[in-house]
Amino acid sequence: MRSKVDLHLHSTASDGKFSPAELVKMALERGLEVISITDHDTTDGIEEALEAAKGTNLEVIPGVEISADIPRKEVHLLGYYIDHRDGTFEEVLRLIRRYRVKRALAMLEKLASLGIRLKWDMVMEIAGRGSVGRPHIAQAMVKEGYVSSMEEAFLLYIGRDGPAYVERYKLAPSEAVRLIKGAKGLAVLAHPSKVIELLPSLVKAGLVGIEARYNDYPEEEVEYLAGLARKYNLVPTGGSDFHGHERSGIGSVWVPMEWVKRLRDLATSSPHLQAPL
Repeated sequence: MRSKVDLHLHSTASDGKFSPAELVKMALERGLEVISITDHDTTDGIEEALEAAKGTNLEVIPGVEISADIPRKEVHLLGYYIDHRDGTFEEVLRLIRRYRVKRALAMLEKLASLGIRLKWDMVMEIAGRGSVGRPHIAQAMVKEGYVSSMEEAFLLYIGRDGPAYVERYKLAPSEAVRLIKGAKGLAVLAHPSKVIELLPSLVKAGLVGIEARYNDYPEEEVEYLAGLARKYNLVPTGGSDFHGHERSGIGSVWVPMEWVKRLRDLATSSPHLQAPL
């Protein structure tokens, strides 16, 4: 049974295949009632999605996915019901995106030293108006025939242990939580299984939710994460992490509407969460 909720979608504003308006259209065609477009380090797709959903029964929750780091791992924080017009919030996101460009250029230099020569113009053409990232480099590598798939590009070259990997802008997970709070949003730990040890410190920083349902989580993992949500009084959330390249599509991960109601109630009744940075 297809879900009526998907709280983890990516558009062309970052590294997704489909525009925000196209995602809204797909969601409506599949009978969804609530979605959130959570692009990487940018809110540029939110207005388009909200406009596309006007006059329909689809609720679009303003969202974002912020990238943070700890030694040897990446940590992603989802922000829901954010004020995407908040000037301070947007300035930090612009700074992160500028570092994304520097990082991508440095990766191309490393790849060139390995005999993989990619044109910057091609990478930017693939990225389009989106926030440039490793998936765009991987797509360029596939297009030029250096690898057979994006997965191979990450595995052999641009993954964290790859010879062309370059560290991202350093933002601590707790800082990402506070950044979301400062934009009047609700911070949720995305695909948490590999960084579950961070949960107590993130809750202390202001985390309010945990992504308990994700596109490859078996039911026992979902039950474990839902148990942690109860233990720490967190709202469980879920979504497909759809970028447009996956076999599973929008609404492919079952997310109870009750979880959305809890998020919505928290967003409208907890002004203390809207603390300044």
